[in-house]
Amino acid sequence: MEIQFLGAVRNVTGSMHLLIVNGSRILLECGLFQGHRQESFDRNRNLPFDAATIDAMVLSHAHIDHSGNIPNLVRSGFRSNIHSTFATRDLCSIMLRDAAHIMEGDVEYLNKKRRHKRLPPLEPTYTVEDATRSLQYFVSMDYGRSTLIAPGVKLTFADAGHILGSAFCVLDIAENGREYRILFTGDVGRIDLPILRDPQVVHDVDYLITESTYGARLHGTPQEAEQELKRVVNQTYERGGKVIIPAFSVGRTQEIVYALHRLQRDKEIPSLPTFVDSPLSINATEVFRLHPEYYDSETYAFMLETGDPFGFGALHYVQSVEDSKALNTREEPMIIISASGMCEAGRILHHLKNNIEDSRNTVLLVSFQAENTLGRRIQERREQVSIFGERYTLRAHIESIDGYSAHADKNELLSYFQRLQPQNLRGAFIVHGDEEASSALEEGLRGLGVRKTKVPTLGEKVTI
Repeated sequence: MEIQFLGAVRNVTGSMHLLIVNGSRILLECGLFQGHRQESFDRNRNLPFDAATIDAMVLSHAHIDHSGNIPNLVRSGFRSNIHSTFATRDLCSIMLRDAAHIMEGDVEYLNKKRRHKRLPPLEPTYTVEDATRSLQYFVSMDYGRSTLIAPGVKLTFADAGHILGSAFCVLDIAENGREYRILFTGDVGRIDLPILRDPQVVHDVDYLITESTYGARLHGTPQEAEQELKRVVNQTYERGGKVIIPAFSVGRTQEIVYALHRLQRDKEIPSLPTFVDSPLSINATEVFRLHPEYYDSETYAFMLETGDPFGFGALHYVQSVEDSKALNTREEPMIIISASGMCEAGRILHHLKNNIEDSRNTVLLVSFQAENTLGRRIQERREQVSIFGERYTLRAHIESIDGYSAHADKNELLSYFQRLQPQNLRGAFIVHGDEEASSALEEGLRGLGVRKTKVPTLGEKVTI
């Protein structure tokens, strides 16, 4: 077998790896590369292989850095099966079309400016039509089921515990008289993460291809995160303020809603009007409701008790723009959850604009904030921040909680790999992390007894 590492190596964007085994070409993921505009367009549009020659694709989960370039893959000639879990397919249905809608809107805005300068028009990486067409190639199966995806290649999914439907991709290979097992992790989840079951241990692994997003960092625990959420809500309520929570639409929004539901039920926080103001978040929540088979036992029991983990009396889902705008005319204490999680786009910008100059309010950051984003500038408590081109003085309280991360941290990754009998691994390849994170995890794996490890470079080919 030959493995070529084509994305998310020494960085965390555009996950994509090509396997060539028994003459078949199998693509592990087709994530969207996100960076500077022209570089992103070139990398995403110009695939480093002929899409028509790919015999199968395997997708671990729906996050855009793993799935987001599938529409362009199909647009470029791919006509084979995309193997995923049922929930991953359902989430991709909304997320890929949403990504395409954003791309089309961005290009339309830029082209208005380019027309004035008599410059040629730009094209989106793909369109909503491309995204919709790509969905017909998904073939779904549940955890624990196996299927032959190419001659001598059997695929089995195991629960990765990262987001709804996320899977460890287990490939059992029979090649040239040899048999061996590859585990591709996608993204590794965490122990005791709300809603989801814990990551499932995969046995008898020979070769490991693992993410390393937080290979050099540690998180707070989900339990600590919930106590922090309780404290922030209660303190803001006592000041008569609003809690503004920028949150990613898939995973983080549902976690926060579920936590608020439990806290209000148990009278740990007051019954405040709570609004989820993001159409994508609302659609994603419907997918969560469709798939209770992926819930952990606590969430399933809570569903049987209350009817809906993601719905309670004080909670309102806001669809229309008019209803979203109306929230900013209300003065009473409330909680507003809105996308995007890094405050770069979406309705959250309007809520920040209308609320960050009031010292009674709190902006609660529950996700990682990348450099050069509005979320990072707010997290750093800049005296003033720019929103829609206007300067606003930051008077609201700023709080950050890191315990809600859906990615395993360094210790959690190593704890999981310890259960795989690492001394028996023939090789481990560390991807999907910056150089510091990948190198730190590589060192940790060696400390567990893994004999051969490698942090590949972009485009590197390895034969096993």
